[in-house]
Amino acid sequence: MVLQLLMITGILMIDINEPMPAIISWCLFLGVCLVTVILLSTRIRYFAQLKRMDTELKRAVYENANTRLLANHDKALDELTFSINDLLEQLEKIQIQSIKSQTARKRILSSISHDIRTPLTSIIGYIDALQDDISISEQERNEYIATVSKKANSLKQLLDDLFDMAKLDADEFTLKEERLDFAEVARESVISFLPELKKEGIELKVHIPEDTCYIMADHQSLIRIIGNVIKNALHYGKDGGILGVELIETDNNYQMLIWDRGPGISDEDMENIFERMYRGEDSRNRSYGGSGLGLSIAKELVERNHGQIWVESMPWKKTTFGFLIPKHTGKSQLRNN
Repeated sequence: MVLQLLMITGILMIDINEPMPAIISWCLFLGVCLVTVILLSTRIRYFAQLKRMDTELKRAVYENANTRLLANHDKALDELTFSINDLLEQLEKIQIQSIKSQTARKRILSSISHDIRTPLTSIIGYIDALQDDISISEQERNEYIATVSKKANSLKQLLDDLFDMAKLDADEFTLKEERLDFAEVARESVISFLPELKKEGIELKVHIPEDTCYIMADHQSLIRIIGNVIKNALHYGKDGGILGVELIETDNNYQMLIWDRGPGISDEDMENIFERMYRGEDSRNRSYGGSGLGLSIAKELVERNHGQIWVESMPWKKTTFGFLIPKHTGKSQLRNN
């Protein structure tokens, strides 16, 4: 447009000062027309590109998030195209995550329905039997009451796990980071399981350093992590007759390893072991499996305490759940001293 304006101004100035030959006037006129045609064609092509981008964007939003815009060898438009492609990539990730979340939500609702209905039906059956005052011995009555109590406690544990997972999802699970002695927290957690280990006849092997192992973490969530992993080992590995707990120091972190010598984990289960409400096929029985949320909650809490969690398994030899928490070298008052 600037070139066109300069050419028109030049023609007028020359024509005013001194009439030009006809051939020069025609050449200048043709030059102005050529510039005008070029400008119009560029403008039309520009609007066509915008129209195509708009169509592709609508298809990406409403039909296929895999759609990507193509560069047009126009610097300004190409920069816009790259930015839009970045947004489309993020949109695709969000849609994939949304689909996964919906699938997981349906699976969770189905599992919850089964896990609540089954023990609740059993509880109602035992209570009805007790209320009907059928002819049963005192020992049988006590067994009924013990069974009802056990199943009621299982239901309470399931609801507690669901409540904690809901708080984690809503980011309402408050963590209070403080300087802790990881070794002391580990000992505190293991001691609480001694009665159950004795009842099940499981041998305990513990290797926890006597020296202090300083970390920055939330005390309650750390206890919950250790407790959930130990419960998982007791549920699935008790046939191996041994439970191991080790605390290992590395250059940058402390690693807690909780292992058993039970039947182990299949390759298929290994891929899903930390998913919500996931339980291996051998653990569908409520008397054997847990709520399916314990390891998911442990994973969430480990990551919120800046750590990592993993699993390794060799059936009937050693199945190990490990997690690490970064070391802390600062100076502050210990929470658990």
